Amino acid sequence: MFVLYFLYQWLIFMPLFIIVTILAAITTMVGCRFGDSDFWGYYPGVVWARVTAAIAMCPCKVEGRENLDPKQSYVFVANHQGAADILLLFGYLGQPFRWMLRKGIKKIPFMGKACDKSGQIWVDESGAKGILHTVRQALNTLKNGKSVVIFPEGTRSSDGHLHRFKKGAFTIAAMLRLPIVPVTIEGPYKVLPKGSVIIHPNKMRLTIHKPIPAVTKEEGNEAGIDRLLHESQKVIAL
Repeated sequence: MFVLYFLYQWLIFMPLFIIVTILAAITTMVGCRFGDSDFWGYYPGVVWARVTAAIAMCPCKVEGRENLDPKQSYVFVANHQGAADILLLFGYLGQPFRWMLRKGIKKIPFMGKACDKSGQIWVDESGAKGILHTVRQALNTLKNGKSVVIFPEGTRSSDGHLHRFKKGAFTIAAMLRLPIVPVTIEGPYKVLPKGSVIIHPNKMRLTIHKPIPAVTKEEGNEAGIDRLLHESQKVIAL
């Protein structure tokens, strides 16, 4: 079975994946150039993610969409199991958002340009000025009524387990008095672990938890940030 899927991956999946990726990227770039960037910066990615999950033979299940208000901006925080996380979040979250992405993605042909044109937020960790610029981008995105998705662990898990959260996402949420939505991702670590190039067909699940109330002025930012962080980590780990 492994040999058959290995052949399928390189002879069928990869060519189809490259074609779908190029088409989605071109559609995004052209749509954002001549049309509504909010629409074209999101929905081609949804189609791309769902088609990719289907041809990878990785069925996806989502729970908890009823917890979201389509008119509300959120800071979504999710555990980071592997590269396939993007398929679950883009394809099945069901609420338009912007990513916070590492600058290295800019180097990926077509995809990097599409992310740039669609207004994704590039994380600059080169120094204090770069981090400040990243935070300002995120704040402007959220002020304009959009949502963002952040992986508070900062990088993909090397063992599939949840690791310590950083404060960045929760600081941004506290500054704008926005609710945090914890999201639990299951399955992508088995599909494509960090450092692997072999895809393993596996079921994936996305659980959207109830929003955690925004920080109030009475609570104070420091106490509120700690509350958001610890509650989110506790909920995601369930």
